[in-house]
Amino acid sequence: MSTTGTLYLVATPIGNLEDITFRAVRILQEADLIAAEDTRHTGKLLHHYQIETPQLSYHEHNAQARIPQLIEKLQAGQTIALVSDAGMPGISDPGYELVCACTEAGIVISPIPGPVAVVSAIAASALPSDRFTFEGFLPVKGKARAERLTQLATEPRTMVLYESPHRLLKTLTDLQTHLGGERRVTLARELTKRYEEFWRGTVEDAIEHFTVTEPRGEFTIAIAGHIHTPKTISEADLIQQLETLISQGLSPSKASRQLAQATGLSKREIYQLSLTMKQEEE
Repeated sequence: MSTTGTLYLVATPIGNLEDITFRAVRILQEADLIAAEDTRHTGKLLHHYQIETPQLSYHEHNAQARIPQLIEKLQAGQTIALVSDAGMPGISDPGYELVCACTEAGIVISPIPGPVAVVSAIAASALPSDRFTFEGFLPVKGKARAERLTQLATEPRTMVLYESPHRLLKTLTDLQTHLGGERRVTLARELTKRYEEFWRGTVEDAIEHFTVTEPRGEFTIAIAGHIHTPKTISEADLIQQLETLISQGLSPSKASRQLAQATGLSKREIYQLSLTMKQEEE
């Protein structure tokens, strides 16, 4: 019985060629084939580390044709290293489709970790990084873009986007419209490269800055999450709303939970108020 090969997902530098692991270099050297998003771009990395493994192009425009070819080679026992132009393949690129196909074919998939722009940006953003959401590239235009931005407006976690320089101002303007000009952002430009730069401030200030300063290089944008501000409500109004909900058949506990979600106030405090109301009635 023949043994299938392994698909290695090899993280490559996002800028500085020195940002690659010893293991990644070894895998690239030992693989039978390197499937590369851009063979010319990857060729510079291979030349730098004197790696002579042959390459085959694999990108969004030829993925459907390439996947059966790569699966056939893997089933024949060959080892293939998949690389993107930068970072971990499978993140915002067609590597995902190959991974799915290999999974269905029962082929072993092994990630070789390394640089990722989203993690590098969030770590240095000075925004909360204990929980964050990666949004990749926003829909380019139309209803899908507006719907995504509307969803993000109330997202409590720090959000991270990728954006090209020629679309940066458009995206910042849309963020101002949907999230507000006071929302804090960190814009990471040319990560790990010679002209790496972090710009921190509000969305409004970012628009002003990049209107004067031409955006250059690829951007990773970290956006502060939405902070829910409890609504101001008097105790008398709160009691009235509790009475209404309880009269509709809700228990004091469920009525308190519903009001807590609506106002941002503590459920425990509202429930204690409902108990006080009950004692006064008695």
